[in-house]
Order: sequence, then C-alpha cells, then structure tokens
Amino acid sequence: MKKVSVWVLVAAVLATICVLGFSNKKNVTPSTYYQVYLEGKLLGTISSKTELENYIDRNGEYYKKKYHVSKVYAPESLQIKKNYTYSGDVTSVQNIYKKIKKKDTFTIKGYQFVIKHKDDKDKIKNIKINVLNKNVFKKAVTTLINTYVGKENYNLYLEDNQMKFDTTGETIENVYIEEDITVKEVNISVDDKIFTDDTELSKYLLYGENTKDSMYSVKAGDTVDSVAFANKVSPEELLLSNDSLTSTSNLLYPGQQLKIVETSPKISVVEESYVVKDVESRFKTEEKYDSTLLVGDEKVTQEGQKGLERVSQRVKAINGTIVYVDPLGKQVLKSPINKVVIKGSKYVSGVGSLTNWGWPTDSGWTLSSGYVYRNSPVGRGRELHTGLDISGTGYGSKVYATNNGVVMKANYHYSYGNHVVINHNNGYMTLYGHMSRLAVKKGQKVERGQVIGYVGSTGDSTGPHVHYEVWKGREWNHINPSVLYPGGYR
Repeated sequence: MKKVSVWVLVAAVLATICVLGFSNKKNVTPSTYYQVYLEGKLLGTISSKTELENYIDRNGEYYKKKYHVSKVYAPESLQIKKNYTYSGDVTSVQNIYKKIKKKDTFTIKGYQFVIKHKDDKDKIKNIKINVLNKNVFKKAVTTLINTYVGKENYNLYLEDNQMKFDTTGETIENVYIEEDITVKEVNISVDDKIFTDDTELSKYLLYGENTKDSMYSVKAGDTVDSVAFANKVSPEELLLSNDSLTSTSNLLYPGQQLKIVETSPKISVVEESYVVKDVESRFKTEEKYDSTLLVGDEKVTQEGQKGLERVSQRVKAINGTIVYVDPLGKQVLKSPINKVVIKGSKYVSGVGSLTNWGWPTDSGWTLSSGYVYRNSPVGRGRELHTGLDISGTGYGSKVYATNNGVVMKANYHYSYGNHVVINHNNGYMTLYGHMSRLAVKKGQKVERGQVIGYVGSTGDSTGPHVHYEVWKGREWNHINPSVLYPGGYR
C-alpha cells in the first residue's frame, strides 16, 4: 500500500514538471528599439524612429512658415541607433523631443557655399554662406559682378556682343571670381544665418558684416574725390553707395546728402580687358644756361605743348581696382613740344625748383591708383594709399627724378622694394618705389629728368609700376602729389 502511494507521488511530481516546463514555453524573439544620442550622450530609448521624426516635423510649423519649407529635421548632432533586445525601458517621443530642444536646434534642408577667402594677413579663411535655393547665391554674385563691371558691359560680354572698334575703345576679355567656391547640400540649423533674399546676400558679399553707414552733408566746394578722402573711403566706394552719383566728375551741391559706407568684399571679381586709348603726353622742360644771367634768374623762351599718344594695354582689375597693366603698344599721334627755360650759369644744384616739377616715368602711363583711401590689393586691409601708382610704361622702362636734389636713400625696403628717396632741399622730398634696379646711390646729387632707376615690381606689388610719394617738411609726412601739379598730371 505504501509502495503504491510512493509511485503515485512520483507520478504527480513528474506531471507537475511537465506542466511547468512545457506548457509555458513560447517562441520568444527580440524586439526592435532605437537608442537616441545627442552629441554622443544617450537621451533615451524609443520604439519608433519614424514617430520621432514625424513629431519633430509636426512641431516645426514656425520654421516651415518662416523659411517656406515643407519639412523640419533633427539636429545634425542627433544619432538614432537601432537596437535588438528582449525588453526595453522606452521613453516617449515627447520627452525625447523636449530634451533635444533644450540642448540643440532643429534643421532644414538647404545648401552651404564655402568661399576660400584671403584675410588681411594673407591667410585662407573659409566663409560659409547658407541658402535654401542655389539661385539666391548665383543672383547675388551676378549682382556683385554687375556692380564692379557694369550690368550692360557684363551682359554684352556674356552675349559675345561687345562693340568692335578700330581706333580707341575697351573690350572685356574675361570676368571671373578669383576665390575657390564649393557647394554641398546640408541640413542647416534654424539658428544659423540663412540667406533667402539675393539682395540681402549681395550686400553681405559687398560690405561684409559692416551694416553701419553714416551720412555726409555736402559743403560748398566739395567734390566726389574730396568727400571720399575726408571720410576715408575711396571715390569708387562713394559711387557704389550712392545711386545718384555716376562718376567722379559729378557736380555736387551744398546740402546734398551722401551715404558713407566702407566696402569689405567677400569675393574678388576679376575683370581682364583690352584697352586702346588716346592719352596726352607731358612735355619736358628743357633748361639751358646763360653765363650772362645771374644765378637764380631764368626766363622762358618757348612754352611747352602736350603731345598725344595712342596706347594699347591689357588691364587686370579686382573689385574695380587696377592691379596689373601690361603695355602692348604705343603710337605717337602728336609729339610734345618741350618748354625751354634759360637759367643763369650751369651747375647741378642740390636745391629743387618750387614751380617746375617733372614726371617720374615715360609717356603712355596709366594712373592705376591715386592718393585715396582703399582696400589694399596686397591684403593689408583698409589703408590710405599715400602716393600715386603709375603703370603702363612697361617693365624696365626708365624712372626719372622729378626735381633737383640729393639722394637720401637708395636701397631695398620690404614694402617699397627697390626704392629711392630724394631730398629736394626746398621743403619737399619724393619717394620712388618698386623699381627693378637702381641707377643712383645715397648722397649723390641729381637733377630733374635724370634716370634714377627702372620700373619693376619689387616689394608689395601686383605688377610693374612706380609708386611715387611726396613728403613735405619731414620724412614720412605724406601729402597729395597733386599739390605740386596744379595744372594736372598731364
């Protein structure tokens, strides 16, 4: 009887094991979850990636209306990683959204243009510009080109329909942007600057972050050049900022309001042109000596007359500033007639005349930059250009002393290159820079018209030219050279 009871107990235990071991058995498989990371830190786990993306989009109506887009996306730093597990501690998409919003900004689809721009220290700086439509950037760049080249001229160039000329004229041979510009489609943070208007972008490309301007009230006697100089901008910048002005020869009237804004271009518009023009050539003053006249006495026996030459050049300009002039040819249409002055006794005086100043180069020259405020073509930022840049006579052509005097300096300078400084001992000194080689030495007496060197491009220079400065009273006290040439440079 006891044996039967034991076997019954064993059977019951086995039955229980079977029920517990097999009746609850399931085909268990892992579920798909998504771990959400922001800047590498885990925010939580969600069950649906699509649900989070849709929730972000639904809550982005403000940005959709602001930027006229159809979809708002997660921040670029957000990562959603798929994870397979048997169980998970799931966070609601609403809570995940709140955590994201506290730490980062959402994004929209757009394009980022990167301009490799040289700063004032000649270092490459990447300027990033965000747009939603590529055409906004294209139109802004076209506007900037039109600003510097001229809309009509640029269209004729694009259409290959420029006016042909037989005598004088100008043909644009090439227009391009100097910087390397790349573009890629990106997700743009809604907190970043996004340009949606090409006019706004073109102003940024021209003026940079400088949104400040001032107004100047014209006074009697003001000219475009004098107003520009007084306000430390170039004449070209004054024209760009005032639609009412079309050229530096425009007449101004007292009380006229002019806007003063310094440019800070983010791209370099290069214009290469073939130019043929007729230019007046200066006459020389020929001095003859008469021992019957007292020292210091002089008389004019023949008045000088200017000549006329037809010069052809290839000119390169960046953002409206001439940086290189390549002389191609010169034809004399009318020879100048020298002025003849008879002076008492003949000797080389170290004292220069106060009334007769010569010119430092041969004829056929182009004034590529005057005594103006400008953006430096060699990357020094804003500057007062303290002299005249005289181009177009060709590499190796002669450079002349503009008056009698004594050579103070004849050496190399990191900026002026090979240069000569002459003290005229009459209250003025002159400097001649960027020469290829020198023809005088320190301490040497020179007379007006004497060769002191040859045109070059040494030092801080973009092409062959002479940088000509006038100092008054003491060294480095620059003045406008026009003071010495009241009748004009030609």
